[in-house]
Amino acid sequence: MTPIMVLVLMVVAGIGLMIFGLSRTRQPDAIGERLNQFTERQMTLEELELQQPLMQRVFVPAARSVLMLLGKYGAKQSAERLRTNLQQAGNPGGITPTMFVGLRMVLALVLGLAMTVVTLQSMPLSQGLLYSSVGFVLGYMLPVMWLGRQISGRKKSITKSLPDALDLLCISVEAGLAFDLALQRVTQKWDDELSREFKKVLSDIRLGRTRREALKDLAVRSGVEDVQTFTAAVIQADQLGVSMSKILRLQSDQMRVRRRQRAEEAAQKAPIKMLFPMVFLIFPALFVVILGPAIPRIMSSFGGL
Repeated sequence: MTPIMVLVLMVVAGIGLMIFGLSRTRQPDAIGERLNQFTERQMTLEELELQQPLMQRVFVPAARSVLMLLGKYGAKQSAERLRTNLQQAGNPGGITPTMFVGLRMVLALVLGLAMTVVTLQSMPLSQGLLYSSVGFVLGYMLPVMWLGRQISGRKKSITKSLPDALDLLCISVEAGLAFDLALQRVTQKWDDELSREFKKVLSDIRLGRTRREALKDLAVRSGVEDVQTFTAAVIQADQLGVSMSKILRLQSDQMRVRRRQRAEEAAQKAPIKMLFPMVFLIFPALFVVILGPAIPRIMSSFGGL
């Protein structure tokens, strides 16, 4: 066999090996494509991001960046107190203290400039500047008012659901469950503000924090006096080795008494709250109905005189 024939055979064998290797490398891809027809394919991070709406991908990050930038140059407040207030409001929208300060500045600028443009076209300069200053102040205070309403509503929700949660917690502990498992049972039973806080407590404990630290953070995040009393009692019972079921039973009875007292207090306030709509809305209508037919007679009697 001549050298040329050997060289040709080697080239053909090499080409065959290359084709065989390429076919072997393509086979897993073909199998994967076949499997993807029957199973869910894992999407890349880019594909997952593109699945989100345009608002979440573009406008929300841009707004967060602007608020963070303005918040750095805004009025310096007590960041720790503001962070506590945001936690008590449930961290709406994942907003940070810096972003909240930036939001106040944005609303102040928007309302102030809007009032300036509107008032200067139809009012003198002095009155226009007065209304513009009102717009600036109102825009700066609106986020604080909104945050206060969020905190108040969340506190009411936690206070309302706490007695029932303590009843279930007490029953679960008396049935033999540990305190952490009883908390998990409460989180599985309801989906409200209090159960979400209990989930946060369980998450903190799983991450390595002590039960005492997790419960203290719960009292700070909620800002509710009843929750603070409950967490203090549980921490004290855990430190002194007191029976947890007895402490929970006492706390449950105490919370039910407080709920009844709040209901009685609201019932005592009801007549006073009803007085103002009765005076300004109901009584005038009654006066019109009662005295209305007598008015023509009175007018006619004065006319005869």
